[in-house]
Amino acid sequence: MYRQLVESNDRATERGIERQILDPESRYYGGTMDPFSGVAWVNHTTGTPTDMCFWGAAISNQDSKYYRDEDLLKRLRLASEFVLRHQHSDGSISPGWTNYHSPPDTAFVVVGYSQLYQLLNQQDWAPLQPVLDIMRLFLERTIPVMLTGGCHTPNHRWLLCAALGFLHEIFGIEEAVQRAEQWLAEGIDITPDGEWTERSNGIYNAVSDIMLIHAARLLNRPELLEPVRLNLRMMVYLVHPTGEIVTDYSGRQDLGSIHGLSSYYLPYTIMAKLDQDPIFAGMAAWAASDLTDPGVCSVNALVRLLLEPELQQTTGTTDAIPDQYEVMLNEHFVRESYVSQMENVGHYGRISHSRMHTDFGAPVARIRAGETSVTVMTEVPSIFALRHGKVRLLAVQLASYFNPGYVPMQQMTRLSEGYRLTGEQKKGYYGPIPANLLPESAASDISPWYLLPHQSRQLTHEQTFRVGAELQPTENGWNMHLSGQEPEDIMMQLSFVFGSEGELTCEDAIETSEGHYLWKGGTLRYTCGEDWLEITGGELGHLAATVREAKLPDKCKVVLVNFMTPFDKTIQISLSPSMASKI
Repeated sequence: MYRQLVESNDRATERGIERQILDPESRYYGGTMDPFSGVAWVNHTTGTPTDMCFWGAAISNQDSKYYRDEDLLKRLRLASEFVLRHQHSDGSISPGWTNYHSPPDTAFVVVGYSQLYQLLNQQDWAPLQPVLDIMRLFLERTIPVMLTGGCHTPNHRWLLCAALGFLHEIFGIEEAVQRAEQWLAEGIDITPDGEWTERSNGIYNAVSDIMLIHAARLLNRPELLEPVRLNLRMMVYLVHPTGEIVTDYSGRQDLGSIHGLSSYYLPYTIMAKLDQDPIFAGMAAWAASDLTDPGVCSVNALVRLLLEPELQQTTGTTDAIPDQYEVMLNEHFVRESYVSQMENVGHYGRISHSRMHTDFGAPVARIRAGETSVTVMTEVPSIFALRHGKVRLLAVQLASYFNPGYVPMQQMTRLSEGYRLTGEQKKGYYGPIPANLLPESAASDISPWYLLPHQSRQLTHEQTFRVGAELQPTENGWNMHLSGQEPEDIMMQLSFVFGSEGELTCEDAIETSEGHYLWKGGTLRYTCGEDWLEITGGELGHLAATVREAKLPDKCKVVLVNFMTPFDKTIQISLSPSMASKI
């Protein structure tokens, strides 16, 4: 893997060279242009620090064709000057997409920049000194914002701890350790089954993992590695056979999008070496196969491997990874007990610039049988997703007009075979505010709605809507039994979302203006290559093409089943026999 990283780093170096802005009159002089926006930024993903890591790793590595390349060194110096110029006076950076004067985004750069600085500082090459001086000055100027800055998402705390640890290692400031201890005193947000608050398998799990690995070493807190182990063990069961990560229930922006294992390469490699764990080593090998370059600034794998050469010797095989399993994550996590304590905290469920993530610890079932991979989930729009060879049933979603939008399932219980999901929604009305509680504005010429004490209104005519779903495996697929009774005459819509790459046929369907299909009945068949699935259970109980607040995804093939309450409905999914026998 090391040799592949060196080669891909050289290719990334060349791409960065092509994008560097060398016009002295440009405000971005020395920076590398982000191909998405056409602007040079100081951030850890599409920004100049990432190209600097590629260049610095190449210059420092005897195995690179750019080893001690003086032209590349000049470019590196220009880039470091650009980064320093675009640092705000308070020491922070603004990544470009949002989060202006952002302590966490500054911390991402600090983590990557610090490792690059340490790598360059190991080189016995005098021409590097001007670059080192500029980089050190940038890092030094971040100290105030790292010592005082806050965050707005759970994973940012562990990121800040890692950045503070690097600043302590480089500058020896004890205040950095003290600030990190304040963050760590809040406790670790992970379930016993290894799930982080944000349920973000595609992005932020790996962020929390690598940042706590750094923090454990830099702050001399080896106990911080235990939650990392929990998450890495959990992730063994959250990857489809193709290497695509399960993102169907994420609480962040990776929800339903395609992500590979590359961001887990460093956590798995480091922990495989530390624990001598063959499954971790196998997952590292699987993640390595997804790497197209060493990674962004904060997690550049080649920089870390050059700093810790022993990691270059980590070997593993995917043969150690299970391909037959059925697990229910968070089955025994007492989530309701935690959620019920929110009333006593005092924030009343309100939080600025973030969200509460009350779906933390919601149960998820994962079933894999060879090339067939199934996810059953709660607290998200989708209740079921399936991969069968090349076939991708990305989501099965239940929506209603009761509380317009998708109906989330809150509970999951294991059956002798399969799972039962249940969901409940409430909606009511509110009476007049008692006269003795009205504000003075109510008697004035203008009485703004927002000045009324709405919390004092009495609830009236509250309605409760309960739905259930039983998902059970069969000899050649799955059965889905859906039920819901009162209130009557609620319009329901079940959506099947397929990958755009396959061929979809419906025996009896109406195409909507948005290119979706209202499926009346007969058999639905979706084929991709030699793999297929068939579904029965179509119905056209009403003509609504959409449900308000239930946005259907773009660039997918969507089939809709419309029905009314009360309903007691069975959907049958059959899989192509070449793989169905493995279920």
